Amino acid sequence: MKILLDESLPRKLKNDFGITHEVWTVRDKGWLGQKNGTLLKLMIADNFELFITVDQNLPYQQNLEWLPLTIFVLCAPNNRRETLSALIPKLFARLAEGNLQNVININ
Repeated sequence: MKILLDESLPRKLKNDFGITHEVWTVRDKGWLGQKNGTLLKLMIADNFELFITVDQNLPYQQNLEWLPLTIFVLCAPNNRRETLSALIPKLFARLAEGNLQNVININ
């Protein structure tokens, strides 16, 4: 699975996804500073399947119904790696359940 981590997430968080997934950061792709609409288009063109962010406003800022990918919003009191790492197993559990929507909140 091809996963993109938003620039607001710690870069080392990508190590918490294991080796069975292709995980990139926005920085890795050279997409730092891109507006959400442009970033979504870049992700689609590059065949990403998941986008991980902490931006809880994203669903209200963009029309996400047309997206051929799933956005996971990590809802946590801060964006430190230690805090967000605890949410990764919940994210994988939700993936295993299937029936994915465009936007899924993980807390």
